[in-house]
Amino acid sequence: MKSAYVDPSQFNLPSKTVLIDNGNSSVTLIKERKSRIIMKDGEKILEIKNKLLKNGVFTSFYFKTNAPICSKTKKFLEENGITLIPFSGQ
Repeated sequence: MKSAYVDPSQFNLPSKTVLIDNGNSSVTLIKERKSRIIMKDGEKILEIKNKLLKNGVFTSFYFKTNAPICSKTKKFLEENGITLIPFSGQ
């Protein structure tokens, strides 16, 4: 299975948004940063998920980050059907 980058402008998302098509109609949002992911970030991630799934191209959504995630935000994301994937090799 090959992964391919998805052009975020197709979904009216900022150009710096990194999206990977995993195949099997699933997509991964990748955020590389040093600062903690907080609730405000979690709400933006949920908005991105809703835009992508509303289009009908994707049916499942994953979030991958190297940053620490606030426990409240982690719970929020999981409750809203966002699967969290840790960066490997770190």
